[in-house]
Amino acid sequence: MQKLLWLGCLYFLCILGRQGRGLKRQDDFVLLAGPLAQPELRTFSNGENVAFDCSHPIPANSKLYFEYLRSKGVTHFKVPLSWVQLLPTGLSSEPQPGVVRCYQTLLKQLLEEGLQPLVILHGSDVPESLRSRYGGWESQWLLEMFQQYAEFALKEFGPLAQSWVTFSDLDEVLHAGQAAGDHRLQNILQLNKKIYQFYHHNFPGNGRRLSIGLKGTDEAALSQLKGSTTVDFLSVNMDFSCTSSANFAQELKNLQISTGNMPILIYRLTLHDCSHHEQEPLGNLLNVVLRDDLNIIGCDMKDVLVQLEMQDTVDSGKAHFSRNGDEIAQEKDIFLTKAFPPGFQWATSIESFKVEGAWAAGGKGETIWDRFGHENQAFNNHTADTAADSYRKVDIDVYLLRGLGVNTYQFSISWARIFPSGHKDSLSEEGALYYDNLIDALIESGIQPVATLYHWDLPQALQDDGGWTNASIVATYMDYAAFCFHRYGNRVKSWNTFSSPWVVSHAGYGTGVHAPGIKDYVTASYQVTHNIVKSHAEAWHVYNDNYRTTQGGKVGIALNSDWAEPADAEKPEDKEAAERYLQFMLGWFAHPIFIDGDYPVVLKTQIANKAKECPSSAPAVLPTFTDEEKSRIKGTSDFFGLNHYTSRLVSSSVGGCTPGPEGVGDFQAKVDPSWPATASDWIYSMPTGLRSLLNYIKTKYLAVNNVPIYITGNGMPTDDSGDTLNDVSRIEYMRGYISETLKAIELDKVDVQRFTVQSLMDGFEGNKGYSERFGLHQVDFVDGNRPRTPKQSAYFFAQIIEQNGFVSRKQDHFEGVKISPPRRSTPLPPSEVPSASKVVWEKFTPQKKFDRQMYHYGNFSQNFLWGVSSSAYQIEGGWNADGKGPSVWDTFTQKPGSGIPDNVTADIACDSYNKLKEDLYMLQALKVKSYRFSLSWSRIFPNGRRESLNQKGVDYYNRLINGLLARKITPMVTIYHWDLPQDLQDIGGWQNVEMINIFNDYCDFCFATFGDRVKFWMTMNDPQGLAWLGYGTGQIPPNTEEPGTAPYQVAHNLIKAHATAYHTYDNKYRASQGGMVSIALNAEWVEPKDINVPRDLVAADRAMQFNLGWFAHPIFKNGDYPEAMKAQVLVKSELQGLSQSRLPSFTEEEKNLIKGTADMFCANHYTSNIVTHVTGAILPPSYQNDRDYIEEEMTDQPTTAVEFTRAVSFGMRRLLSWIKEEYGDPDIYITENSVSTPMEYAYDDIDRVFLYKTYIDEALKAYELDGVKVKGYATYLMDSFQFFHGYQFGFGLHYIDFNNIHRPRTPKFSAHLYYNIMKDNGFSLPDDEKMLYGEFKKDFIWSSATASYQIEGAWRQGGKGLSIWDKFTHTPGNILQHDTGDIACNSYNKMEDDIAALKKVKVSHYRFSVSWPRILPDGTTEYINQAGLNYYKKLLDSLIAANIQPQVTLYHWDLPQALQDVGGWENETIIERFRDYADILFENLGPKVQLWITFNEPFIIAILGHVQGTHAPGFSDRPDTLPYIVSHNIIKAHAEAWHVYNDKYRASQNGMVSITVNADWAEPRNPYKQEDYDAARSVVEFYLGWYAHPIFNGDYSPLMKRSVLEQSLAGGLTKSRLPEFTPEEIKRINGTYDYFGLNHYCSVLAFPVDFGEIQHFEADRGVVLLRDRTWLESGSHWLTMTPFGLRRLLKFIKHEFGNPPIIITENGVSENGPVDLNDVHRKYFYEKYINQVLKAYLLDDVNVIGYTAWSLLDNLEWAVGYTERFGLFYVNRSDPDLSRTPKASVSFYSSIISCNGFPDPASGTHECWNSTSTPTPTLTPKPEATKEPINNVNFLGMKLSAKDAETGLNATFALLIIALTGAISLFIGFFLVKKSSKKSKKTENVELDKRS
Repeated sequence: MQKLLWLGCLYFLCILGRQGRGLKRQDDFVLLAGPLAQPELRTFSNGENVAFDCSHPIPANSKLYFEYLRSKGVTHFKVPLSWVQLLPTGLSSEPQPGVVRCYQTLLKQLLEEGLQPLVILHGSDVPESLRSRYGGWESQWLLEMFQQYAEFALKEFGPLAQSWVTFSDLDEVLHAGQAAGDHRLQNILQLNKKIYQFYHHNFPGNGRRLSIGLKGTDEAALSQLKGSTTVDFLSVNMDFSCTSSANFAQELKNLQISTGNMPILIYRLTLHDCSHHEQEPLGNLLNVVLRDDLNIIGCDMKDVLVQLEMQDTVDSGKAHFSRNGDEIAQEKDIFLTKAFPPGFQWATSIESFKVEGAWAAGGKGETIWDRFGHENQAFNNHTADTAADSYRKVDIDVYLLRGLGVNTYQFSISWARIFPSGHKDSLSEEGALYYDNLIDALIESGIQPVATLYHWDLPQALQDDGGWTNASIVATYMDYAAFCFHRYGNRVKSWNTFSSPWVVSHAGYGTGVHAPGIKDYVTASYQVTHNIVKSHAEAWHVYNDNYRTTQGGKVGIALNSDWAEPADAEKPEDKEAAERYLQFMLGWFAHPIFIDGDYPVVLKTQIANKAKECPSSAPAVLPTFTDEEKSRIKGTSDFFGLNHYTSRLVSSSVGGCTPGPEGVGDFQAKVDPSWPATASDWIYSMPTGLRSLLNYIKTKYLAVNNVPIYITGNGMPTDDSGDTLNDVSRIEYMRGYISETLKAIELDKVDVQRFTVQSLMDGFEGNKGYSERFGLHQVDFVDGNRPRTPKQSAYFFAQIIEQNGFVSRKQDHFEGVKISPPRRSTPLPPSEVPSASKVVWEKFTPQKKFDRQMYHYGNFSQNFLWGVSSSAYQIEGGWNADGKGPSVWDTFTQKPGSGIPDNVTADIACDSYNKLKEDLYMLQALKVKSYRFSLSWSRIFPNGRRESLNQKGVDYYNRLINGLLARKITPMVTIYHWDLPQDLQDIGGWQNVEMINIFNDYCDFCFATFGDRVKFWMTMNDPQGLAWLGYGTGQIPPNTEEPGTAPYQVAHNLIKAHATAYHTYDNKYRASQGGMVSIALNAEWVEPKDINVPRDLVAADRAMQFNLGWFAHPIFKNGDYPEAMKAQVLVKSELQGLSQSRLPSFTEEEKNLIKGTADMFCANHYTSNIVTHVTGAILPPSYQNDRDYIEEEMTDQPTTAVEFTRAVSFGMRRLLSWIKEEYGDPDIYITENSVSTPMEYAYDDIDRVFLYKTYIDEALKAYELDGVKVKGYATYLMDSFQFFHGYQFGFGLHYIDFNNIHRPRTPKFSAHLYYNIMKDNGFSLPDDEKMLYGEFKKDFIWSSATASYQIEGAWRQGGKGLSIWDKFTHTPGNILQHDTGDIACNSYNKMEDDIAALKKVKVSHYRFSVSWPRILPDGTTEYINQAGLNYYKKLLDSLIAANIQPQVTLYHWDLPQALQDVGGWENETIIERFRDYADILFENLGPKVQLWITFNEPFIIAILGHVQGTHAPGFSDRPDTLPYIVSHNIIKAHAEAWHVYNDKYRASQNGMVSITVNADWAEPRNPYKQEDYDAARSVVEFYLGWYAHPIFNGDYSPLMKRSVLEQSLAGGLTKSRLPEFTPEEIKRINGTYDYFGLNHYCSVLAFPVDFGEIQHFEADRGVVLLRDRTWLESGSHWLTMTPFGLRRLLKFIKHEFGNPPIIITENGVSENGPVDLNDVHRKYFYEKYINQVLKAYLLDDVNVIGYTAWSLLDNLEWAVGYTERFGLFYVNRSDPDLSRTPKASVSFYSSIISCNGFPDPASGTHECWNSTSTPTPTLTPKPEATKEPINNVNFLGMKLSAKDAETGLNATFALLIIALTGAISLFIGFFLVKKSSKKSKKTENVELDKRS
């Protein structure tokens, strides 16, 4: 009231004061306000509003605002016109009609509301077309254009406005861009005179006035205006300090004198040092402006009005009932210059069921929202099954949080993920671990977690028992809360028990529009609230009693509430109705908790009255709390959590007997149609309601227990169509609500400590599905990656957080990473030819693949500089913005026919020039230490020279650098990255020696301008590429094709330019700035084609010198080119008839200038190639021909999207080692490294992931193993314009959609991998790789295995019949090298040798298979081959005699051909045939066999034999049905065999029978993608589950049945191609096992692929497999070493099939190529794999009882013949005796067996380890050159090596020729050979002793 009185007095005094001066009308005194603010751009950096410019519609609330101002006495309103918007081209003949109409509408609105417009002609920017053409205001042309604009504006708007200002701030115009001069002032005043005359000539009459604005302190301008007749009054900008009003009066007095008593309008009045608690200072202001001796005609009232508003503190929320709905819409702007209190918590939030997805993963139970979605109750049948996939995307979501800069993150825990049934006895550890990982990731990123225990997603199992209506849920919830507090409370310090529980009661159990969909507002809704309130209280007490003292956290509840405003503030009944609205929503929960433990009196009274009013059908039944419950509920919250989104206008009504809040509460709610709507019919934007509600809460609930308020949810949805990224409406919404929060804190002293924006990302919005989007980040729910892309609101919120409000604040000073002074090494001598660095090839090139591929775990130095990179032309865009000049790349790409794919340009590129905040977001999210970017020369110097300085370009880089430093990111600046100003190219570019000094001047400017903050400089990037591609081949600008001379000439100038710039820094700036300067060189690696060919080695060295050494040798060594290069070019020049070399020479002075001009070595590295010496062509002269070598790809290395750029990771290590050797061990920074991927891959860039994992690891090897000083690594920040590849490929961590005008930036898979590498500072040893020491159970089975066809041979011996493999191998083209199993290892005849081998290994068991056709030649029992039975009986007896127990496989793929002739496994009769065969074996061999396997790897039988056709019987014609028929029969045959044993033999023989299935383990290709997890599951189900599910669980798995059915239907079939078991068959098959037999070798990565309508087994499975490049390879292309997979597979079997006894019946690794008996890779394999088995046994409680090594012998490996060898024993196939020789792995495996595991080496030497190990020969036989290679031969009765035998033969033959006696010849030959053999054996034994 005092405020209104004061305003009235002010207005009255103003009127009287004017009357006293004889003015004609009382309202001549101007009370000025405005202008409107731009909706999407509220503030300049200085806090000033960006004026509304009609680029958007007039704000809907503007009329209300004008009414408000008029009510306060305001008479005039500022309307700045936008020259840019009205006349974009600058021409008055080309106006924007829409903008003209907009301004006309605005002016009319003002007049209608009684406000006079004060129109400002110029207060903003000049049209860019005019500025770029005419420059600044010194241009007479620009002045003339402005006059035309002014005349246009006066004609259009003059009839609607009487008061005008030409320039609102003359000083700003005069000083724009450069210092002002008198001539500029004269020009402006002359211009103003012309406009003045035009105005009064065309608009005569009283009351029309025109002015010019300036600062009150601008004496120069004031003196010129004194006595001027070109203005009617003077507009001045003044400051008023409430502490010194006298000074203000004197300033006005001086001003009056200076202008000759000219009338003065105080156009802009800025108040300082004014307290809103006192009125006196404002009274002083009034006294001053009303003084009679001052000719003041008006005053700006904006700050005055705001200051008066501050005096009106709010006593309660009800005081806001009378405030106009948008009374504060413009008043709030002043608070945009305020900051929130220090330590304010900025948060965003998500809710589990909305984003997590993985609805059934990790044991999670079904929730009510799962059921709701699956019953098609959500919009468009949407479900939350995958949602935003956050369960798989912890890293990705935390990335977003880091980008925003929030310090707090609120998430909800899924009750059903922790306790699937809702009860504590159903704990899912995997679910609990998910939240562990999320919480740890948050804390690691400096973000405090806020956990909500319940946000609507009740376990369905609890709902089935009544859910929240069942009183027992209170105790169940208490258990759940206790678990969460106990598990997470050491890290989570803020807990919400419930979030928006009113929604649960109202929508879930009242209206039923939410899950669980119950419509009972009479009883259920109130019972739900009752139980929720009690549950909350009990949870609070659990924490208070058990955890508060140790954990120190806070527990509260997050209540949702609208603000309720009376529809008519003058009606008491509407005010009472608004109060009831609040009590039925907020008070329902808040009153019991915060007041007295009971429901509000208003609520209880209303319900009681309704019970009386409606005795037969009471609309509400309110439960009651006991006194004990009230006591327990009261005060159970440590804070007040508030979710607020909107407001309502509430009026009183008669609700009658209608259930629900409005009916029972007797009120009606509506919205004001002027309130901005959202995509939700519930949420309308009414920001002032939040402030009112906060005051209401403070007064109503916190008067006694004044806990802080946390705003736990605030946000609005947009719809899912249109320009979803440019969410201007959300920005306005957030701005308003955050501003109102700030007012509540600052003005009303409400203790708000947190503001939470809902939500982090788009999600599943309950019954609205995905049709409403609340997220700061857009989620693409169609893409399986669920990519998250920041919206504009995310960047806005990030800015708010950075500023802690609405005003820029000074950031903590950060100078970048501290850089040690560069080591000034002495000049190095020139390199030799070849250089001494050839030792790198000599060391690394002979490496074995196993050693080369071995992954290295370790860490870089703590100060390692992890970073990302970019370059100006590739990302900035803005090619001609703000005065930038054209570069050679602009000219090149804009010319038609440039050769760039699709004729694209980088005119916009990533638009980084206009998207600095977006780029900073990415960098902050990645948490990099450094950012390497380049400066655009033509943006700073448009014509390349200093006199053309473009300050706006400089400003851009200043903002970038400052933004980096504010985020503690070190700038690494490249001064020149190929984008030469076109003006410089016009004088010859780098072929002109003048460029050296021009470049130096440019560098000098950069050092001087940015060097106070930039400490890491690179003068130029990849000068080799520029010299050759730009001036040799002409592929890139400047497109010069002079390959013989220009590249050398350009390089010469570039080197000298670099050196000159280096010395400029060294001499002028290093002492004060302390930075480093270098040059970034492209550095690819080469390998000699044959290391043993000297000239190839020399060629490789020459290649390094011609590429890297071209620039590095002069700079890092002696100031001159490499000797190899000089010699080559000189020779070629002489051969071309030239008198001197085409390679220029440096003078001695230049050499001294150049050498040592780099403080570190900066290398860009991508690929490696093979080099071979050639003689290059003499003509034409060419840099390429000068080199005398050719390069070719390493074809065994992975390809990339760019041709001739394979991913050769090992080249990185070798390159770094070469640089160390060649250039004196410098500090090395890898400044570029990445790989190209097609743009259509977008986010799933697995190739880049592989590149980082391998290339960075090779750099780590160089650092830790080779002592290379690797100091930093950088990769591409984002996709960009890739020079002559345009936008075909992406190189970045972030995907840029170049088809979207906003150029949205979305992180890829690789971004999150790279973050984790940086976080770990390398590669820490995973837990999976760490050794576990311990033992297996005492009776653990240790075995080795073979298979009959692979080892027995004797294919036609002993009555054996033909098998399908006999026929298959004898069919040409089926087997490599035409191998067969006719002889194989001849084990049929070498049983004793095999038993001896087994004894060496010390196995307890031996697994072998029986050859069905050896027992039953035609496959039937019509003839039993006794010889065959006798063979196996003898084998059994021999094994038992050797104390080795047999494991017998009935069928290992060698089906009798006779059975195949009648259909084989496709013919159902085979089931009976197999049963009979099994019966014979059980009867004849069973007494001596305790372990039986019916089938080995039925998957291989079905797929390789009947789909791919690569195994016998070789079918591939029916891949859609045949594998399923075959498998169906195999499963039934197995069951019949098991039942035969169970029924006839188990009692007497007491053995075990099962089946062996094979399975790879599968991991998702992308661990952040649910689809890939599903694909991985599909792999395992189709491998192992195909057979295990029927046998262990009774039928095919649901996944397999669904997959085959869906694909069958897709192909037009009416039913599934997968056969069905009858109920009887299911019963007979189920349980036909005694243990689980598992063959396992490796793991794969899986991802889904849609095969369309194809009918094929692979289409049914729907996946594609690949292998991680970090996995060690073997001798088989399909087998990579992945030990971790075995443990995971064992755990899978345990959980899926009830933890049966498991015997690993095969596991092993192969080699191929040259024979090496020291099989270190196999020792590694067994150690790692068996240790994983031990972990499964000891740590995971898997019931694993045995392990079998495959294979005992090198044997026939099916289709690859004998080329791949798995054996522990080498079988020498060049020896007719097929001798068996133990490999090194024999002793290793036998040691594991002897120790029954892995003894801990820390406890000393263990006798079991190698106590009787077999010596490992050092002999490495030569490669087997033929099918049967001759390594050892019989010579004179001895087994000699081929070499020794040849020696003996030659000696013997020679002696015979010279006719010496045979006896002497024989003796000598024998003696020599014998001696040689003994010597060799002696050496072997010595080396073995050393090794063991």
